[in-house]
Amino acid sequence: MRVVVIADTHLPKRARDLPAVVWAAIDDADVTVHAGDWVDAAALGAIEARTPRLVGVYGNNDGPELRLRLPEIARAELAGVRVAVVHETGAKEGREKRCDLRFPDADLLVFGHSHIPWDSTTPGGLRLLNPGSPTDRRRQAYATFLTMDLAGGRIESVALHRIER
Repeated sequence: MRVVVIADTHLPKRARDLPAVVWAAIDDADVTVHAGDWVDAAALGAIEARTPRLVGVYGNNDGPELRLRLPEIARAELAGVRVAVVHETGAKEGREKRCDLRFPDADLLVFGHSHIPWDSTTPGGLRLLNPGSPTDRRRQAYATFLTMDLAGGRIESVALHRIER
């Protein structure tokens, strides 16, 4: 199963649209995971129209319309991998321990908020992934997103993609 992972798109405030490379990845994916901060419900509608399956949450910059349509925490089983999605996990210090306690029934936690890519595994075996942002790189050298391949209850591969301007 091919999965594209994005967060912090902030459309249309940080960009008018997603970069073409992100749309191409969504078009090729079986599932799109979005870890919040869409900002405009039109972005949700556009992604829903192009992805076979969406697993998404609202973020701190998402207003009432998005909060009505999306949960704070989403859970899904994708190719046998137990996935949880949340926008914020708190400070990087202590993140692994907090996430192990908060998501004991997940194999993978996708989060956003920081706009900083993150890939680690907790002492309890929970994989933590943050795709960064495809539209607002903040202090990062590049805007980014992730793709991953899942099969047989395993994360087969994870790739961080840099978006050239």
